[in-house]
Amino acid sequence: MEKQVAIIGAGVSGLLACKYTVSKGFKPIVFEARNSIGGVWINTVETTKLQTPKPAYQFSDFPWPDSVTELFPNQYQVLDYLQSYAHHFDLLKHIKFSTKVLSIKYQGASDEEMQSWSLWGGHGEPFSSRGKWIVEAQDTQNQLSTQVYQVDFVILCTGRFSDVPNIPEFPPDKGPEAFHGDVIHSMDYANMDYESARDFVRGKRVTVVGFQKFAMDIAMECSIANGLEHPCRVLYRTEHWNVPDYNPWGVPLRYLYLNRFSELMVHKPGEGFLLSLLATILAPLRLAFSKFVESDIEKKLRLAKFGMVPKHSFLQELNSCLIATVPQGFYDKVDEGSIILKKAPSFSFCKEGIKVQGEDTPLETDLVILATGFKGEKKLKDIFESKMFQDCILGSPDSAVPLYRECIHPRIPQLAVIGFSESVANLYTSEMRCRWITELLDSTFKLPSIKEMEKEAEKWDQYLKQYSGRYYRRSCIGALHIWYNDQLCKDMGWNPKRKKGFFAELFEPYGPADYVSP
Repeated sequence: MEKQVAIIGAGVSGLLACKYTVSKGFKPIVFEARNSIGGVWINTVETTKLQTPKPAYQFSDFPWPDSVTELFPNQYQVLDYLQSYAHHFDLLKHIKFSTKVLSIKYQGASDEEMQSWSLWGGHGEPFSSRGKWIVEAQDTQNQLSTQVYQVDFVILCTGRFSDVPNIPEFPPDKGPEAFHGDVIHSMDYANMDYESARDFVRGKRVTVVGFQKFAMDIAMECSIANGLEHPCRVLYRTEHWNVPDYNPWGVPLRYLYLNRFSELMVHKPGEGFLLSLLATILAPLRLAFSKFVESDIEKKLRLAKFGMVPKHSFLQELNSCLIATVPQGFYDKVDEGSIILKKAPSFSFCKEGIKVQGEDTPLETDLVILATGFKGEKKLKDIFESKMFQDCILGSPDSAVPLYRECIHPRIPQLAVIGFSESVANLYTSEMRCRWITELLDSTFKLPSIKEMEKEAEKWDQYLKQYSGRYYRRSCIGALHIWYNDQLCKDMGWNPKRKKGFFAELFEPYGPADYVSP
């Protein structure tokens, strides 16, 4: 009997999961709450462009069209590319649009029985004759209409940068309710069309809270709308090594961090004695690479002039997946005064605007835009009806989401998670994970025991903590792209070495095109 796979989300990961499950003869049903594919690219701000250079952000078997000449395409170009991919592989017929998944419930073994298992699902197989997932979905056009689906496997492709905004917590009477102006999240701003967003900020004293990509893009738009008459204030807690381009001192960044030689400088999960020794010996070179990139960023962006030189290393930034590209002309706006950078370890609201900790005079403002990110972990947790699954999907509060190969939770049967763990090129990573999952579904390989999977996930968590330091961020494979893909390749029976010749294998950057075929 044909196995049915539920895929939740029709962003990049959902499209990939759909394409590869179909290629293996499975019957996918993709649930998408909105009326379009594209995930985070459906709603963004006018100045937002792709952060990853185009060659590293493409499907292995579907390159960008020649008509897109920009290295960093804009929102419309990315959406067109995703639409073209979906049409080329005839994926749209598998997608139920305007259908929001409210919850998923596992029907099969009891909690007690599942806790006693030594193999994933009790027998190490992706499917079970007695285990099914019950998916409850709601029609977003008619919220009174809900449907229930029974499926053999679930692939969660809900992402972590949408839907559930992260709103800072404040003491009583010191939150947004104390402020007489407007307070919105960056998600609300992105949901406006471009013209409405411009009109909304025009003529207002705007404060943007945050210093990642979305915060900088919004600040740029506010400065363009209001100029020096109403400068846009950016409240930030930590300086970051945001990059002006990907060519420090004329050397493509991929030659410094996306080849095997660069990974020899880093201690890796599961490495042997020789690789560990090499990483120790090459530590000074690792530091030199980081300083090389930092010096270029400092010079190009004049960070010292603005007091914006970070105290941590570029390598920490990379391993925390916190790197963002700086909008062109951002620091020119800071220099002219239409963007004002203000460090604020903590703040609260008052009637006139914002009070920064340790300062008596409030920052008068009319509008506060919280570019403070999203609660991806909460979204992941809340989709489960089972309290046991809710608890185990998140794991310990001081560790990463405990996924084997960043895809499978050892204690949750017949389910995979794609696109939650970050990398420096998310599309590329999601495609490799989808191929790995579908090979698992097709019984190309078997998973190790639950305890072995948990030990492996713990090794990766220790790597993240080692190289991210206090900027440790949950679920980011950082600067070990190739080592990570090697593990997936070995599982699937592929040769992990994808280049021709010793020097090419060591020094040439790896990208999507290297994995076009097994």
